[in-house]
Amino acid sequence: MPVRSPRSCGQAGSGRIHVKSRQSRLWRSLLVARRTVLDEMRAIENVVRAILREGGITLGTPARAAFAGRVRELAGDDPLILPLVTPLLAILATMLEQLDRLTRQVLVIVRGEAGCRRLMSVPGVGPITALAFRATIDRPERFRHSRDVGAHLGLTPSRDQSGETDIQGKVSRCGDELARTAPYEAAHSLLTRSRKWSSLRAWGMQLAKHRGMARARVAVARKLAVVLHRMWSDGTAFRFGKEPAPAPAIMAA
Repeated sequence: MPVRSPRSCGQAGSGRIHVKSRQSRLWRSLLVARRTVLDEMRAIENVVRAILREGGITLGTPARAAFAGRVRELAGDDPLILPLVTPLLAILATMLEQLDRLTRQVLVIVRGEAGCRRLMSVPGVGPITALAFRATIDRPERFRHSRDVGAHLGLTPSRDQSGETDIQGKVSRCGDELARTAPYEAAHSLLTRSRKWSSLRAWGMQLAKHRGMARARVAVARKLAVVLHRMWSDGTAFRFGKEPAPAPAIMAA
């Protein structure tokens, strides 16, 4: 029976189980709480959109803060639609308030963490990605090689191996989904929103041109994970081009 390579699941290290610090566990709990609220908000928004479609109304893509106002504007005083969406909009208002509260907690933590601020110097990496990476890795010395971080996050191809075959498949998606999503979203931001040139973005855009944006996002996410770990380990700054690395700086663990 084919077996999955341990390296593809991020088990290339010593095999010892790492117990994360209490701080990292609490940081992750905060991020999970925020993600849960955000996911539930998206689910309710989709229900509202479906209700409007049943009434022949197309909502479009308003900003989250303008969502409720736009729905009320389009629904008007419709006696069938308005009673359906009003309770959902009230729930969304409460959830938006709590989402903002959780986001502010993330921002307070990141402002006080020199390590997170350094990681955020990488184009596409925001507070959520920086804190998710810090909370997941916990201690950079866990990984002897920065390239092992991609496997730990499930961003490397899976391997199905038997005595005579060695098949490389899609990304393994092993490990922490929250931590894997963070560099993926950062890669998407780097490729589609960032206007600042870097060799990493140029490489990703070239890959997208030949292999498609979906594969480019995964590849850039994998490289981002390596870059972030190296910056954290060495205390070096992000290199936009091919220039030599600046002198290391002391970075808070």
